[in-house]
Amino acid sequence: MARYTTLRLGGTPRQLITVKNADEIAQSVREAELLDQPVLILAGGSNVVIGDGGFPGTVVLVRSQGFRVVAEDETTVTVRAEAGETWDNLVAATVEAGWSGLECLSGIPGSAGATPIQNVGAYGQEVAETVTAVGAYDRVTGGTVQLPADECGFAYRSSIFRHSDRWAVLTVDFKLARSPLSTPIRYAELARKLGVEVGDRVPLADARSAVLTLRAGKGMVLDPDDLDTRSVGSFFTNPVLDEAAYAELCTRAKEIGDPPSWPGAGGVVKVSAAWLIDKAGFTKGYQGAGGVAISSKHTLALTNRGDGTTEALLGLAREIRDGVHDRFGVTLHPEPVLVNCEI
Repeated sequence: MARYTTLRLGGTPRQLITVKNADEIAQSVREAELLDQPVLILAGGSNVVIGDGGFPGTVVLVRSQGFRVVAEDETTVTVRAEAGETWDNLVAATVEAGWSGLECLSGIPGSAGATPIQNVGAYGQEVAETVTAVGAYDRVTGGTVQLPADECGFAYRSSIFRHSDRWAVLTVDFKLARSPLSTPIRYAELARKLGVEVGDRVPLADARSAVLTLRAGKGMVLDPDDLDTRSVGSFFTNPVLDEAAYAELCTRAKEIGDPPSWPGAGGVVKVSAAWLIDKAGFTKGYQGAGGVAISSKHTLALTNRGDGTTEALLGLAREIRDGVHDRFGVTLHPEPVLVNCEI
């Protein structure tokens, strides 16, 4: 499976089937279930870690392409993207068309169908803000459905699709604004790059260009010549702490300063996983055993330097997780989907 993942890791599956449209996705899943085989649906392979033992069932390689307008009015347009459509191609097309809502998600590798699964987000935007429906094959009923956004269970880097094998995503509908300007810039780093204040709006192309530049500087835009991009992007999610846990963290960190944080509803606080990792002693370029390392550009990315293994990568992840917990009392959780492996 190494050729189908951005980590370039993963062993051999029992069977691999390539599908090119929504009907073929549903049919391939249906047939695998009739044979009582486990199913792994894979598109861009940018947010998955597959074990060295491969996958003991059928891998459905999604290669459905395209998107089209399915609804519009004077101020909005709803675009339906096929699950296998390359995500950044879709973002680029919406920016060029003057449709606002996805521009800050530029440069994220993977497919459109993967975005609702983990509620993809970056630089102040999440797809949950624009997704209106997800077309899916229901493995329980054997039929296809259109799930409205309020039934998708969107949360921070999560949804009903992430924690259940019931659904196979076929299409995703995004409702975007007809506007030459971005949504209000919410992320301070992006605002600084653009030379504007948080809350300002900028031309769509400017927002996209700035995001691509920032991501490239962190090794978060795929480049076959850059080993730092052999990753799944951010390996750990930013921890969300209650008041007591956040107070304990601040106490443990008092001699090095307050951790970067963002308040949330109900008194919770989201803190920077990258900061925790760095301050626990795992700096950029930190070498793990067996051909893996932290990216030289971003402490949240764990990378295969060309001759690594999945187990070596997970070993590094465990070392980082345990080191952060020992130092700060905070437990980090992986962001990618782990297949036939665990940390």
